[in-house]
Amino acid sequence: MKSQPHLPSGWTTSRIPDQTGRRYLITGANSGLGLETAKALVAKGAHVTVTARSEVKGATAMAESGAQEFILMDLADLSSIRAAATKVTEPYDVVFLNAGIMVPPFSKTVDGFESQMGTNHLGHFAFAGLIERFVTKRWVITSSFAHRLGNFGDRSRETIKNRCLGIGKYSPWISYGDSKLANLLFVNELERRRLARGHGAIPIAAHPGWARTNLFGGPAKQDLVSRLSELTAEKLAQTAAQGALPLLCGAVFEGINHTAFLGPDGFMELKGSPKFTHAKALAYDQQLATNLWQVSEELTGVAWENSPHA
Repeated sequence: MKSQPHLPSGWTTSRIPDQTGRRYLITGANSGLGLETAKALVAKGAHVTVTARSEVKGATAMAESGAQEFILMDLADLSSIRAAATKVTEPYDVVFLNAGIMVPPFSKTVDGFESQMGTNHLGHFAFAGLIERFVTKRWVITSSFAHRLGNFGDRSRETIKNRCLGIGKYSPWISYGDSKLANLLFVNELERRRLARGHGAIPIAAHPGWARTNLFGGPAKQDLVSRLSELTAEKLAQTAAQGALPLLCGAVFEGINHTAFLGPDGFMELKGSPKFTHAKALAYDQQLATNLWQVSEELTGVAWENSPHA
């Protein structure tokens, strides 16, 4: 497999070339990383479509970013995802699978999935499968260094399914880690399938390091670890605009020729400019990735090669 291109140190949005004529879709763009990503691309002339789970949030995203289109989509509801997919009728150069939730109290989605696995992984898996033929160049999937907390137990299909359905003891942080590990397993399995088919958009993962976004804090996050994270993030974390740089780099940097993982280049990848990095070994476990893919198809009812658009 070809090596990745040299990525200059200190990469910022100033290095993004003119994006006139290019089309992007970003999930979860009404705040945080998604909003900053949309702003940066619009500023370079791109046509940007954003998704959000309410009309109000969608209006906010468009007003604050300058995005030209909005699609209503709740990633915690498969019927909403299917409706949103029908609105995608023209090609996009890049789709960002970015929306997410972090360490909420235990709850389930409309379809009975544990909320973090349902929103962060299964919802995006379903949406991406339904619109795959409209994505021409790249997928950019937002993961996290918290993927290192994920494990999926014995890695069997039964255990994966139980985690997705919220069966067993619930740990907010382990579940979040599972969902972010699932993002990376999805990227690597999608790449294997792309190579086997000989076509398809390149999947790329990125993580923002430690960035101040609305995932920190809030009334739903009252456990000690979450409250401490909120308080320290206010003082020490980088901005959402800085956290969005690995996502943007993954979307626009020329020459990325196969799946990659980008994150900040600073101490422990908490802050800094984008660099190519590596996930923990479990993220590259082919059997785990295959098991997760099969469970994801079963639970969502979306089989990529047999999607309604195919």
